Amino acid sequence: MDVKNNILETIGNTPMVQLHRVVKGMPCKVLMKVETFNPGHSIKDRMALKMVEDAEADGRLQPGGTMIECTSGNTGMGLALAACVKGYRAIFTTSDKQSKEKLDILRAMGAEVIVCPTNVTPEDPRSYYSIAEKLSKEIPNSYWFNQYDNLSNRKAHYESTGPEIWKQTDGQITHMVVGVGTGGTISGTGQFLKEQNPDIKVWGIDTYGSVFKKYKETGEFDEKEIYPYITEGIGEDILPKNVDFDVIDHFEKVTDKDGAVMARRLAREEGLLLGYSAGSAVAGLLQMKDKLSPDDLVVVVIHDHGSRYVGKIYNDEWMRERGFLDAELKVSDLVAGKKDTAFASIQPTATVKEALKLMKAHEFSQIPVLDGEEMVGSIVETDVLNFLLANPMENANQQVAEIMRKPFPEVGPDMTLSELGKHITKENPAVVTTDRSGRKYLVAQYDILQAI
Repeated sequence: MDVKNNILETIGNTPMVQLHRVVKGMPCKVLMKVETFNPGHSIKDRMALKMVEDAEADGRLQPGGTMIECTSGNTGMGLALAACVKGYRAIFTTSDKQSKEKLDILRAMGAEVIVCPTNVTPEDPRSYYSIAEKLSKEIPNSYWFNQYDNLSNRKAHYESTGPEIWKQTDGQITHMVVGVGTGGTISGTGQFLKEQNPDIKVWGIDTYGSVFKKYKETGEFDEKEIYPYITEGIGEDILPKNVDFDVIDHFEKVTDKDGAVMARRLAREEGLLLGYSAGSAVAGLLQMKDKLSPDDLVVVVIHDHGSRYVGKIYNDEWMRERGFLDAELKVSDLVAGKKDTAFASIQPTATVKEALKLMKAHEFSQIPVLDGEEMVGSIVETDVLNFLLANPMENANQQVAEIMRKPFPEVGPDMTLSELGKHITKENPAVVTTDRSGRKYLVAQYDILQAI
């Protein structure tokens, strides 16, 4: 029988998936190493298990001991899995910017979670680094893993992630893109890949409020670069020992907004429900597309699953509160927000009087004109009223064809609000869209205003 002895044996050997719609316009093929297939739904399972095994091997972690770690959630999950299987107590410190889902999941796995303030320096006794270190000194038979400086982190990816990517791409990879937090993933994987082919470019994704990019480019640790940011899982206000700046060729910064919006696009357009930093990684890649050629093969390595962010980037209200949602509103969102989704149309041979009656019944300001299934024109309220006022008795019985305008443009449900704006004009106040079931909807200026 093909049976694993325990859940830890399922870590690694994650699939490689090609991206299509979100990278449309890229000059080369883009693949994604989908690390959500690990049992803890993140890439951190790899390094968590490696840190545990190495600590057990040299006696830093004793039987029945207590695991202590400062974590944004994913490393904690990997360690929690190991604690469950191996019988350790687990205590994790984290920052108050992390999603509630992450904290709930850690507690569900039996871990104790201590939430610490984000907006303090690492040396502050209230920081999640300081609290973890303090606990490790106070609790007998405990070990603080310190993923930032524990080089087993980097080694895990050198031994597993790198070889898997090399094998899955048949050695054809030319660029690797990954968000940088502790630095273990990019440094360990990058080192292995560059040993196979020194020409491979390793690009790190950073966030605004983090020190990595400026330090790489100038060698200066600039505290002025440090300020609070919303993106989870990448960026730091320290320089972890796991970050090998010699392996990393370039850092690209991505805004909180662009990362969140791209994560939602990955879910809707690729069927990949991924974490915040995955959105940042793909958004950063798109910012660098001019550096790529048709012969290149890019691999984006992502960190975690979108289930950890249901209350944040996948929550419309949370996105709107931060001004993030307007950038990705689509025609389908406008349709979903319509109070009256009825699609009314009229034949070109109908009378203007009949058109006015239909408009009043539905409170429509514009109606498509259809000849069978074909859109042949459109009428708007102002044209109908002006036509009737000019000669009420005679014009009321004229055919709609006498006053109709050009047909409303037909657009796809995935068209963004900014693209839609190019079709909505004074002369053309509406568009027609069709959903995936074939049902038609009219989207007018009023619908846009309501959504905004």
